[in-house]
Amino acid sequence: MPEIELRWLSEADENLRAEIHTVVHDVVAAGGAVGYHEPPTLDRISQWLDGVLKQSRDGDAAFCAALVDGVVRAVGLWRRGTTAVFQHRAEIQQIMAHPSARGLGLGKRVVQGLVENAREAGIEIVMLGTRGNNHGAIELYESLGFRECGRVPNAIAVGHERWDDVWMYLPLGYPEGTVLNGDKPGGLGSSPRRT
Repeated sequence: MPEIELRWLSEADENLRAEIHTVVHDVVAAGGAVGYHEPPTLDRISQWLDGVLKQSRDGDAAFCAALVDGVVRAVGLWRRGTTAVFQHRAEIQQIMAHPSARGLGLGKRVVQGLVENAREAGIEIVMLGTRGNNHGAIELYESLGFRECGRVPNAIAVGHERWDDVWMYLPLGYPEGTVLNGDKPGGLGSSPRRT
């Protein structure tokens, strides 16, 4: 049985960057739906990682790497909303496991870790998006309590192909005294219905 460890990164040396790049590169090369049309270069991943790790140090993100026998084999992150009214929620992004590590449950471990880390950071709701054809990911997220909250038909473009953009959410809890208004009429920012 391999040894699996989740590591929370705020810095990454050249070795970690190379291992993370290998995961992203090989997932994209295998057709993974992780936001790239073609396998990215090490420089591109390093620039992306610099931004994410800075956000992590600032408390606006968390980057999780799953190591199998000491080598990065899966990654994922959450990022806090950027405007004042969305600071209480975060988006989970870039969940991926290296093709050679499939079947070890790394995706589930990373998502569970991100959810708990976000909860500890005071995040009230986590959201994520996935392609409509990524049935395995959707089932994984549903098994962890996520629910679909929207679907934009054919909104993801990959060459000449289009896929649904499926959005899911998971409430993590609200501070005591929080008033949940939902879609009730009235209050700040409301507008009357047209008749």
